[in-house]
Amino acid sequence: MEITPRQEEILCQIIEEYAETASPVGSVTMAKLFHVSPATIRAEMARLEAMGLIAQPHTSAGRVPTDAGYRYYVNHLEVKEGGRDYGMDAAYVAQMPEARADNRLNRGLHALEVRVNSQSRADAAIRGAVDALVELTGNLGLATIDGQLYLSGMARLFTQPEFGDTRRVQAVAKLLDNLEPWLREAAPGEALNIFIGHENPIGKNSEVSLIISRFKSPFSDQSYIGVLGPTRQNYARVMALVRHAGQMLEDIL
Repeated sequence: MEITPRQEEILCQIIEEYAETASPVGSVTMAKLFHVSPATIRAEMARLEAMGLIAQPHTSAGRVPTDAGYRYYVNHLEVKEGGRDYGMDAAYVAQMPEARADNRLNRGLHALEVRVNSQSRADAAIRGAVDALVELTGNLGLATIDGQLYLSGMARLFTQPEFGDTRRVQAVAKLLDNLEPWLREAAPGEALNIFIGHENPIGKNSEVSLIISRFKSPFSDQSYIGVLGPTRQNYARVMALVRHAGQMLEDIL
């Protein structure tokens, strides 16, 4: 089944709305955004659900994105350096005006640069970049330094609403316990690597996304920096920040 432009825009809006509110998105909210009837939106949502891109967690509730929905969205994101094209087609811009998106992203990029440039040692620069990512995204930050995995922001991660469930916290802990040896053995080769939900090679049931950037450092040609957080992410912004962190560290170090 092929997705139409309007269905694509509705999917994008559901993802962006859910990222902000952490609550299922209803047809009334979408109808106001698209200036159509709730019945029209419900019909489009039913088609998106049939494609496996969104799901209805409870009867009479709104919809939430699935892992497949997030993957479709991430694959169609176009994030250019400096935030000029910040999001997916016009739908994201309709939700968040371009100037505001540019300013927010640029402030984050500047904060990263200030934190890294203030350090004189390579290990301190990498830690500074990780700590900045934690502050900017609210996720857990991570990086490989001299064969070890540096983690920061676990408390920030577990304050997010998804982790009120002990089962999910345990699944995340399992993923983290095995992440360093997996990174060393698998050595993901792309400059930016994104593993969404069940795509994670370990902790498949943790319902988190791992977004990591590969970079060369004095410690290794295969160093990594990134974040781990719930699948409910502002992917455009987080991907841009992680990508920039990796590129900046490689250039500086």
